[in-house]
Amino acid sequence: MSIVAVVGRPNVGKSTLFNYLVGRRLAIVEDMPGVTRDRLYADVHWLNHEFTLVDTGGFEMNATDEMTNYTRKQAEVAIREADLILLVVDGRQGLTALDEDVVQVLRGTKKPLILAVNKIDHPNLEAHAAEFYQLGLPHMLSVSAANGLGIGDLLDLIVQLLPAQERPEETDELTRVAVIGKPNTGKSSLVNALLGQERVIVSDIPGTTRDAVDTPLMVDGENYVLIDTAGLRRRSKVEEEIERYSGLRSLRAIERADIVLMVIDATEGVTEQDKRIVGFAHNHGKGIILVVNKWDLIEKDDRTVNRFTEEIKSELVFTSYAPIIFASAKTGQRVHRIFELVKQVNEQRHLRIATNALNELIQQATIVTPTPTDKGKRLRIYYATQSDIKPPTFVFFVNDPELLHFSYQRFLENTLRRAMGFVGTPIRFYIRKRSEDCYESSCYWRGQLGNGIGRACS
Repeated sequence: MSIVAVVGRPNVGKSTLFNYLVGRRLAIVEDMPGVTRDRLYADVHWLNHEFTLVDTGGFEMNATDEMTNYTRKQAEVAIREADLILLVVDGRQGLTALDEDVVQVLRGTKKPLILAVNKIDHPNLEAHAAEFYQLGLPHMLSVSAANGLGIGDLLDLIVQLLPAQERPEETDELTRVAVIGKPNTGKSSLVNALLGQERVIVSDIPGTTRDAVDTPLMVDGENYVLIDTAGLRRRSKVEEEIERYSGLRSLRAIERADIVLMVIDATEGVTEQDKRIVGFAHNHGKGIILVVNKWDLIEKDDRTVNRFTEEIKSELVFTSYAPIIFASAKTGQRVHRIFELVKQVNEQRHLRIATNALNELIQQATIVTPTPTDKGKRLRIYYATQSDIKPPTFVFFVNDPELLHFSYQRFLENTLRRAMGFVGTPIRFYIRKRSEDCYESSCYWRGQLGNGIGRACS
């Protein structure tokens, strides 16, 4: 689809306008400059037209601090790849020298340019908008992003100026991969290394990434969306309101992801916050890959990998199914192998076991390790079936759900993993009570009663 870049100096309402146009609150909005840093992408549908909108940080020409320079570079990338540029200015504040500087830069792109004079939410303010005519731009509109005034006319003009494009063919379902972890573990560096470009801002300052930044890409013919997220700190450490919003964005990014790359700092090992973050992904049924970053900073011997692996599995025992890769975003070490693991985990999340094969597997397992008893009552597993994928989900029909306690569930899970793999994905069990009364003619599955596998009604 065509790309429209939203640019302008800081604090003119770019993110507010971006959110209004895409129809949901994607970009963090605060009444202070410099909140947006990376580029944010979202698709906009207007009448029979579609285009991709890109939000950018404040454009400052002569900034001296490192973060502002990074932000400007991100905006410049958006301008280069855009088919149309939407320049936003503050109508209440009026024309500034910085606005004029930005216009001079944009004129040199030779791309269609729309000037949106924002914050004109009352007819008395139209006189303020008139001041911007001196810029000599052919397309200018007064809007109020906060109240939605003039937005329809703006969208009409955008689709009018965009190049005509054929509607793309329907593509396969995208796999969303979120890069998660606590601050300063190298998440953004890893994203850039995977993409082979400076897609997101990288800095030693914790909290540099604020929004969840989506980037579509194709690897070996497979479509993915890579999501860089803000580092998640403990609540007691969160001081700024912006950081609280960033944390919420990161949690939502995990919820909408299919697979997460949990980035662990090799120089620190697994921390309590790492456990909380990966636990959130585990509880939401996401595929998990543990990426131990900054591996280039570790002094190694022939036991280093084994020692780290044992320590990680010991600390994250509930994600023992997750593959571990030792990598360095800085040097590129093993980064190329990450998407090989992503593809493998994605395939494992889609695995299905036929019901007859599943029940034969359970029958064999109960022969090796009989079902537990409590006060003389033995657990009977009548039958099981796989009800869903992503993550693989199984329903067990038993005589008494309370007899199937956690330890035996773990045994059954390990049995399934040894037989089928399910690498990198959680497995969910649902236990249902089923009556022991059954006529043989209506049995769903007939097994050996002596091994704790009973007959169940269909």
